[in-house]
Amino acid sequence: MSDRNSLAWSGREASELSVDGVVDGVLGPDDIRIGPDTLRRQADVARAHGNPQLASNFERAAELAAFEESEILALYEMLRPRRATAEQLRAKADELEGREAPICAAFLREAAAVYERTGLTA
Repeated sequence: MSDRNSLAWSGREASELSVDGVVDGVLGPDDIRIGPDTLRRQADVARAHGNPQLASNFERAAELAAFEESEILALYEMLRPRRATAEQLRAKADELEGREAPICAAFLREAAAVYERTGLTA
């Protein structure tokens, strides 16, 4: 995983990343995968430039950066209308909270309440 000064998930610095490196096979998926610290810094920039919605998106992405792709896709599937009950969404929120993703957990709890109120639950 990346440290505070790195851009890539692998820990490589931005200066080490290039299209040629990807094409030549020198860089792999973790070298071009953005890390949570970089996403949090992007959130700070967005907020500083008056875009709190974009900042929130970057913060949620930072929490999900450590998740497997299949887990993220399953989460998106749950959030589609009529795919999950409010109870299932709240249970997933509890799970996310336990995995140090409180912003995403709050998002799911809000979705559960809205979906329940508007008839979009399974």
